[in-house]
Amino acid sequence: MTLISLQNVSVRKYDSTVLSEISWNIEQGENWAIVGPNGSGKSVLLEIIAGKWPVLSGKIAWSTPLRETIELASNDYSFNRIVSAGAEYYQQRFHAYESERAPTLRAILTDQLKPVGTVDDKSVKLDPSKVSEEELTRVTSLLSLTHLLDHPFVTLSNGETRRMLLAKSLLKKPQVLVLDNAFSGLDVHSREVLRNALTKLTKLGVTIIMATTATEIPPCITHVLELQAGKIDAVKPAEQFRASVAHTTHFPQPDPQKLAHFGHPEFTDFNYALDLRNINVKYGHDQILDNVNWKIAKGEKWALSGPNGSGKSTLLSIITADNPQRFANDYDLFDKKRGGAGASIWDIKQKIGHVSPELHLYFPRNTTVFKTIASGFFDATGVFFKKLTETQIERVHEVAELLHVHGLIEKDFSQLSKGQQRMVLLARALVKNPPLLILDEPCQGLDSDAIDYFKSVVNAICDTDQRTLIYVSHYPNEIPSCVTHYLKLEKGKVLDS
Repeated sequence: MTLISLQNVSVRKYDSTVLSEISWNIEQGENWAIVGPNGSGKSVLLEIIAGKWPVLSGKIAWSTPLRETIELASNDYSFNRIVSAGAEYYQQRFHAYESERAPTLRAILTDQLKPVGTVDDKSVKLDPSKVSEEELTRVTSLLSLTHLLDHPFVTLSNGETRRMLLAKSLLKKPQVLVLDNAFSGLDVHSREVLRNALTKLTKLGVTIIMATTATEIPPCITHVLELQAGKIDAVKPAEQFRASVAHTTHFPQPDPQKLAHFGHPEFTDFNYALDLRNINVKYGHDQILDNVNWKIAKGEKWALSGPNGSGKSTLLSIITADNPQRFANDYDLFDKKRGGAGASIWDIKQKIGHVSPELHLYFPRNTTVFKTIASGFFDATGVFFKKLTETQIERVHEVAELLHVHGLIEKDFSQLSKGQQRMVLLARALVKNPPLLILDEPCQGLDSDAIDYFKSVVNAICDTDQRTLIYVSHYPNEIPSCVTHYLKLEKGKVLDS
């Protein structure tokens, strides 16, 4: 039985044709992975399968009444305006006061959401939840979320948040589950939890269609569709595809002449990038960081690791001055206590180039790629009010060329594929040539070629004793070879190496 049929489907998104002449049948009992390079159209193909985007030409048909039981799992908080408002500010997840007002995981999953800022709970009357306690327990157990049910959602780690979004979709009891890069940001344990969950779902008769990388195809997948520049390049049984995967690098190595323009960072007058002493962060009864000590000399290259929820993002938020509990802790940044007397949050940020997993969510719509990269000079999210100098304009174009996004320079950032957005945000982190680079899971959404190329760029830019690096990844193969020091967190504590 054919569940979904696409016949010569072409799709335009914004001002570009992103899919051309797609003909593809999905039969009952099949589970599909869609692979391909960044910008090949994977996410758009998922959207039209889920009925979220119209086709320009051709025909798509769903078996009756399948269309109502297809669920495209969310990648962000846009599924609900209250949740979206609760996550409005980039720093909010680190504010204890704000987190206490944010909805809990239980409230989100059971649709018991009160407007953000509700003071008197009795003033808001909610309809009874359609989600039974039994169903909530089943889904949260499947995704290892039960212990987090009463936590404010803004305190969840990136990986925990992704599992929450998937749980929200599963509670709708879909017949077809559509996933876009579901493994991004998950630690080793969480990836195994997801693989097992998908296997159980397929045994219950749920059809899985997912965009993923060639190296993250779960065992339940039966077929693979390869996209290239918006067209089907190949369709193969999963076993045949796995046997044929041989990675070759298509990106060129970084241009030495372009890299030479980076040179040394402008600010190098320090001996230690940071010296953290007995750092503690606590939200209510939850100890997020527990007496963390970490000292990084200028020029050292570090990898920060640990499972989802171990405190990595909170630790980085102390360094980047995004966490208000920094004032209650003892540390030096660039040899000055808490950034130095009179130093503002912007003085600290000016010396740091930062990429985070959720940063793309905070850029206003209609912000061009050029402005997105240029906003790195001012540590803004795409909006700034200072006029760029000629040198700054040249630098924007240089880093855009270096990371192969110059051809996108006039496009709106929101219109790019997730992989393209990651490369643009990497350019934003590099544009001011900072002495400290903090790259928090920078390769999420990048295909294997782009990951290899980006690692070579990081290695080249960090090939100086004047630049310091903190690199976070759950994948050892994503860590650049320049990294020589390691810090691992677990439950907020530093593990002895």
